[in-house]
Amino acid sequence: MIKISQNPSSTPFSQASSYQTRNRLKLLSYNIQVGIGSHSYRDYVMQSWRHILPDSKRQAHLTEVAEWLKDFDIVALQEVDAGSLRTQFINQVAYLAQKGGFPHWHHQQNRHLGKFAAHSNGLLTKHPVDCIIHHKLPGRIAGRGAIQANFGKGDHQLLVISLHLALSGQARRKQLAYIGHLLKNHPYYVIMGDLNCDLTQAAEEFAKWGLDIQAGCRQPTFPRWNPKYHYDQIWVSNNLKIINCQVMELGVSDHLPIMMEIEIPDKLQNIKTTTQYVLN
Repeated sequence: MIKISQNPSSTPFSQASSYQTRNRLKLLSYNIQVGIGSHSYRDYVMQSWRHILPDSKRQAHLTEVAEWLKDFDIVALQEVDAGSLRTQFINQVAYLAQKGGFPHWHHQQNRHLGKFAAHSNGLLTKHPVDCIIHHKLPGRIAGRGAIQANFGKGDHQLLVISLHLALSGQARRKQLAYIGHLLKNHPYYVIMGDLNCDLTQAAEEFAKWGLDIQAGCRQPTFPRWNPKYHYDQIWVSNNLKIINCQVMELGVSDHLPIMMEIEIPDKLQNIKTTTQYVLN
């Protein structure tokens, strides 16, 4: 069963962030646009050089982001760089983890353009991960991937997927089908990322695999200066209770970040494991 809520918020984010409870996780998904900080469509042309060359403002933007990431338990990042000329060879996932207070971080490099760019997905977490799997998503043009983080084992595990889907509708449908097939037999899971489509399209693909899944809110996230499209989404299995979900009116990207606070069952609360890596 697919459920899409307008905004299942029991408390405003400003209040929800002021306390922590043992059975809750605070999630965030954010396409950071490599820290470029676009303010209009015009910037895509006028600031195109920032996709290749270093920019004095980029590191300040990342430091700003790291400050408000500190409130979250698990963060999915898209359009991050694993270390190239444009970032002065700084791995942006590692930088945000260090500045944001995340002891565990993982990055998946999907496209490498020599020394000029290292396109990646990222995952930051304050909880240790049992297993990390890097998935190469299907599509005519290579370069899209998903990070799977398993917290715990067997029926007592939580699967978290961090992804960035293709612009092409045909490729995106294949990629959503890949994720649907991956999760169809798992009881507890979270999908976070830039899906490059609206909630209805994603829901249609998940329904084909019979996923018992829900999305938190319909607020648009792109473009940041005049949001019209809900590309950034968080989906969770229906046996995880959504406490709060909303798009945050801040950031240094052409996307707005989306956050969700969920309540998890007692069986998932004491997960402490050693990380293993699998490359698909």
